[in-house]
Amino acid sequence: MKYGVVLFPSKKLQDIANSYRKRYDPNYALIPPHLTLRTPFELTDLEAAEVVSTLREYAKNASPITLRIKKFSSFAPVNNVIYMKVEPNEDIMALNERLYADPLAGTPEYAFVPHVTVAQKLSDDEHSDVLGTLKLRKIDHEETVDRFHLLYQLENGSWTVYETFILGEEG
Repeated sequence: MKYGVVLFPSKKLQDIANSYRKRYDPNYALIPPHLTLRTPFELTDLEAAEVVSTLREYAKNASPITLRIKKFSSFAPVNNVIYMKVEPNEDIMALNERLYADPLAGTPEYAFVPHVTVAQKLSDDEHSDVLGTLKLRKIDHEETVDRFHLLYQLENGSWTVYETFILGEEG
């Protein structure tokens, strides 16, 4: 089964992201707005139990994470994804790094850029137009997230929470 690890931002930030996603993100109905901490990976049921135990330890030894968003950006020309850029900080970078260690060992395909996607799979012209419009919009958002989630993918392609981990809390 396919799994992933994400942070879900506050409803306020999700509402901002969804105001764009419902029009510009074909994955809008498959997963709420999120910040991917670990790209999708395959696990058996037995491996999933081991990973849950490890993630519980990671969470216990981590601090809540501050998300600061000041602008929209894009991964172009690599791909036509537009996102709200989360300013990197030590807590989020350390958690991302831990999520690529055993038992989830792997190498990320791209360098970790904390973000919340608002548009993807756009044509070049549409990407240019939407990004140009969003870069003119002012965004200044800060919040603290105190949990992350292990998700799994259903047969219809949607994602659902498998387990939630509270940062800095015994559990």
